[in-house]
Amino acid sequence: MSAKNIPGDKINLRLILVSGKTKEFVFSPVDSAGDIAVHVYDNWPEADWATECVSRAEILRLIYQGRFLHSSVTLGALGLPLGRTTVMHLVPREHLPEPNSHDQRQKSKGGSSSCCSASCCIL
Repeated sequence: MSAKNIPGDKINLRLILVSGKTKEFVFSPVDSAGDIAVHVYDNWPEADWATECVSRAEILRLIYQGRFLHSSVTLGALGLPLGRTTVMHLVPREHLPEPNSHDQRQKSKGGSSSCCSASCCIL
């Protein structure tokens, strides 16, 4: 989808699966991560993502800038630009990690809580 086809009041999400396959969907800034998961599940691209199918929408999780998004977080709250494409990862995961679980482990080991690890946090 080119930028000229994205409505000025919408956000185009390019979702990337663990396999590397991508698909684009258009959403409003008021749509939450939970709304997006339900929409994607209900409109699952069978031809492209058949081998990636999940059993229910509730296990689909969005990752933006290295952080898992809580289901109630809206696209508008993230400050995403309207009329543009934003890339997020879409992963099947039953439960979100505990908030700051990595920070607590680091502190208990005497390490710094500000590191550059690949762990994710909940927004």
